[in-house]
Amino acid sequence: MLGLGIAAIVVVIVARYVLKRYQPQAVLFIGGLAMMYIALALNMGALLPAKQSTGLVWLDTFEFIKQTFSSRAASLGLIIMVVGGFSRYMETIGASTALVKTAVKPLQKVGRPYLVLALTSMLTNVLAMFISSASGFGLLLMVTMFPVMVSLGVSRLAAAAVIATASAPGWGPAASDNIFAAELSGMDIIPYFFDYQVPVGLCTVAALAIGHFFVQQWMDAKEAHIGESATVNVDESKQKPEIKVPAFYALLPTIPLFLILIFGQLYKSIKMDINLATFLGLAVAMLFEFIRSRDGKKVCKDLQSFFDGMGLQMAAVVTLVVAGETFAKGLMSLGAIDTLINGAQNAGFGGVGMIFVVVAIIIASTLVMGSGNAPFFAFAPLAPKVAALSGIHPVLMLLPMNFVSNLARSLSPIAAVMMVVSGAAGVSPVALAKRTCIPIVFAIIVNLAVTLLLFYH
Repeated sequence: MLGLGIAAIVVVIVARYVLKRYQPQAVLFIGGLAMMYIALALNMGALLPAKQSTGLVWLDTFEFIKQTFSSRAASLGLIIMVVGGFSRYMETIGASTALVKTAVKPLQKVGRPYLVLALTSMLTNVLAMFISSASGFGLLLMVTMFPVMVSLGVSRLAAAAVIATASAPGWGPAASDNIFAAELSGMDIIPYFFDYQVPVGLCTVAALAIGHFFVQQWMDAKEAHIGESATVNVDESKQKPEIKVPAFYALLPTIPLFLILIFGQLYKSIKMDINLATFLGLAVAMLFEFIRSRDGKKVCKDLQSFFDGMGLQMAAVVTLVVAGETFAKGLMSLGAIDTLINGAQNAGFGGVGMIFVVVAIIIASTLVMGSGNAPFFAFAPLAPKVAALSGIHPVLMLLPMNFVSNLARSLSPIAAVMMVVSGAAGVSPVALAKRTCIPIVFAIIVNLAVTLLLFYH
């Protein structure tokens, strides 16, 4: 119990400083190291096996970080960097904007405002698989779809709520948290996405759209909504100038996913992983860029955005993965997880009960931190051990943690996407969170129910 008490205090301190906008990587590293050193001081056991130890246990804390960086950068980190670089390149050549504008164009012809609202929710949650930044995607939708929805007669808050939840499920084979969840589950990202995320994700997306359809109508009627201005409060200096590209450029961001689908599911004689599919997609895009511009120097210059994107992912995401694993190692070194699991089992919680416990922890952490990635990367490494002791497969625990960490982000008024969208819409982040609350909670309930119905045996 002593270890659990110390861990609880450290978790509260870490959450407090992340809430105060301290860099999450630094806070998680410090919290993890502090717990490991306390565990060593209390003689709670070695941190590393004898073969991996430096020979001095007080140095093994940093040896753990070194080994984790080494293993993650070579496998998981490469995938994250490659797909992040590809996404950055798609933005640079204007393909991401072309994809969104082409996809939302048919919705402008639908006459019923709240049906457009629901269809926008479904469509954008699919498009989000091809755009890495939730806040960047939200800003793009504020310029393209927000005026359309408001001009049809929905309130600014209703339209903003749909856009704020456009990336809510967070599914897709290119997202860093999904790649990490797949690895912790002991499988490749391709089967994790197609076999697990797709069936649950489709139901989650549908639930979110249904929630918006009824909740936004009800709240607009309750607040006696009348027609409002469709003006968007976007700082033009921060907007990137639109790049005029052919309509078929909308297909370029989808090439890796289609290659994975074709060769990973249909023609399995050819091995196609996410890295290979992304490099092929990059090569095809560069070829079209050269044909379009006839300027080899420009094509080579734009390619630098791919490498810049890789570096950004290394700095922002891979470091967060290692920081999260360091924090998790600290929790385990104090015996906090064993104590928590034993207590839950003594209280009568089985595997399903533990799923609800870890999901509740993720939701609470995301609400406080305003980030889905930080709590997910901190607690996800614990899931395989918790699952094993609870008698369930790790994927059954990681899948809802993965989805919920993204869904709960749209409940927090301090999340980046909520602040960006509310600012552009000219509404309060708290008022926006009230509009997203019921649809998101409904989507979480459906997500958990479908996960248990499909995969709990």
